Amino acid sequence: MSDSSSLAASATDAVKNRRNSLLAAVFLMATSAIGPGFITQTATFTATMGAAFAFGILASILIDFVVQLNIWRVVTLSRMRASDVANAALPGSGYVLAVLVIFGGLVFNIGNIAGAGLGLNALMGLDVKWGGALSAAIAIGIFLSRRAGVAIDRLIIVLGLLMIGLTLFVAFASNPPLGEALRQTVWPDTINFATITTIVGGTVGGYITYAGAHRLLDKGLTGTENLGAVTKGALNGIAVTGLMRYILFLAVLGVVASGAAIDISGKTANPAAQAFQIAAGEFGLRAFGLILWAAAITSVIGAAYTSISFITVFNQKLTETGRNRATVIFIAVSLAVFLALGTAPAALLVFAGGFNGLILPLGLTIFVYVGWARPDLMEGHRTPTWLLVLGALTCALTWYMGYKSIGPIFAFLGL
Repeated sequence: MSDSSSLAASATDAVKNRRNSLLAAVFLMATSAIGPGFITQTATFTATMGAAFAFGILASILIDFVVQLNIWRVVTLSRMRASDVANAALPGSGYVLAVLVIFGGLVFNIGNIAGAGLGLNALMGLDVKWGGALSAAIAIGIFLSRRAGVAIDRLIIVLGLLMIGLTLFVAFASNPPLGEALRQTVWPDTINFATITTIVGGTVGGYITYAGAHRLLDKGLTGTENLGAVTKGALNGIAVTGLMRYILFLAVLGVVASGAAIDISGKTANPAAQAFQIAAGEFGLRAFGLILWAAAITSVIGAAYTSISFITVFNQKLTETGRNRATVIFIAVSLAVFLALGTAPAALLVFAGGFNGLILPLGLTIFVYVGWARPDLMEGHRTPTWLLVLGALTCALTWYMGYKSIGPIFAFLGL
């Protein structure tokens, strides 16, 4: 093969690898944002608020847009993990952020494993604890694999597409009132800040904020030369996540609008499962089981991977093998707590989203500060003013929502 042919082949491979890496980061971000907590939150809030919850979905997408663009840009330009960026900007803040993200990720992962168990129970009648244990074992097997990175990327993309397709089918089957949903998306009858904070936390709070950005970092897609591709990847990730959120909302809304009753009060209540079964019968229940399991197993992987990526701030010499082992321990601890608690009630999944929503303003404030005042950490690159202004406004909004929502969010534990 001539030198020119070799160079052309290498260039083609580089473009293909970059595209695959971006696609993997997009779906890691999206599937991390669409876990059993989000599914439960959406069903619960749609059952209580009806079409008015559409405004919460829109607010979460807009906040997601500002948060992800700011954070993906800073992480990839600085070539550092979020906790290291935070420490470089405000010494000590990275350790606080890491502890909060890891704890929030652990709370969510207990719910993710419970969700995987519930999914297999709805899909094939398997005992919830056995289903959770089997799913955790699959996730652990992936991280112990020598080709863990490739396995994670492929599994997340396939399951992400499967979730969207099945949910879209059920949304059509439930026949939601689209006109009313669209009206209340922009002009809601009521606004509930605790609801918005919780759904934002469940889709872009805590570890979820950093999932895609850290995946790009591990893939080497950093620096100004990759900024355009990173921005496009962030926008695609937000689009995929937003689409899935709205489709799921419409699927549940069709059931609520039909007058069917959904139980959200019982400790073992599964609002989303009820909605899918009412909308599409036995097939709906089985489809829900598969969707919930896919959402849960990808979120187990995303939560464990991203949470442990923060542990390097305490040990900079930790190798990829060491991180994989720590990730396995993280999943095992999550499983042990789940087995000790039994099936996580809907209240725990809703609370986990709210707690991660309270973490969001802290991390976002640090990153907006870096964008404004520390271009030296980003190879001298200056963030566009419009993005910084939106970031500052979103910071103020998330702090305000967090302040207004602390009481109601912790009250979710008493459901």
